[in-house]
Amino acid sequence: MSTFKEIRGTLIKSVSSDPANPEVGEIWYNSTIGSLKAYRTINAAWASGGNLPTAKQALSGFGTQTAAVGAAGYTTTSVNTSEEYNGSSWTASGNLTNSKTNSGAFGIQTAGAVAAGSPGFFTGTEEYNGSSWTSGGNLGTGRYYTAGSGTLTAGLIFGGNNAKSLTEEYDGSAWTAGGALVVEQNAHAGAGTQTATVSFAGQSPPRQQTQEYNGSTWTSVNPTGTARYFLSGAGTQTSALAVSGIIPGGTILTNVEEYDGTNWSNTTSVTTGALGPAGCGASNTSTLKFGGASPPSTSITATEEFTGAFNATQTLTTST
Repeated sequence: MSTFKEIRGTLIKSVSSDPANPEVGEIWYNSTIGSLKAYRTINAAWASGGNLPTAKQALSGFGTQTAAVGAAGYTTTSVNTSEEYNGSSWTASGNLTNSKTNSGAFGIQTAGAVAAGSPGFFTGTEEYNGSSWTSGGNLGTGRYYTAGSGTLTAGLIFGGNNAKSLTEEYDGSAWTAGGALVVEQNAHAGAGTQTATVSFAGQSPPRQQTQEYNGSTWTSVNPTGTARYFLSGAGTQTSALAVSGIIPGGTILTNVEEYDGTNWSNTTSVTTGALGPAGCGASNTSTLKFGGASPPSTSITATEEFTGAFNATQTLTTST
């Protein structure tokens, strides 16, 4: 059997404390605690979170992985309920004024909003303060199967049925027209801020479209690797995640792609694929996916939490 020195060309160091700035792949023996340690890359992974209190699909989500809101959606009919997530479990919160599905959403758990939706082509906006909902300004054009991004006082709604190229910007009270999408889209996803958003995938061909918004105009950029729609998205313009959804032909995906601001690449798949799940999160390394439907159209309660790849010190054992 080869020794570590024969493989790596050096002996394992014996130190009294872990090095302050180790390199990936570095191994050492901590003599103080009697442990063999290494600095290594921990692969990206999805973990099960607390289930939604009620199975929902076509719901909207905003916030972060540890402070999220799930709003409205469909059970056996459209509902107006909302729930909050604290990083481990969901609790019921205030009801929206209107029952709706397939709305756009943006903001954080204590200051967020949902706008548009179905049935019909809703123009309404409802704002959330961490416990209750109040009416906000009306969109210029009602729509559903839309996407949203940004904050409560600087939000964005773009695309959707009845408005596939239209973008509208929200200032916390009123909507104004923004730049038109280069590629019309619906049932897509988005991530980012009002002045730096990315739109991706969708039902209208080309289904691998990716477009970036700079606060006034959209630009087509590198497409996703997999054509999909009715997916969830989260993150920022330079750190986004495209999660699950459905492909032409009806197969529900577990596939997940991450975006670095230039290119898309595959990452670890979700455990439970879903049609029309909600998603939120601060980046493509910390994301939440919840609800949605499994074939043929059964609403689900599953919540999954994503942690991107990271480097860390680990104690080595025979099972490591």
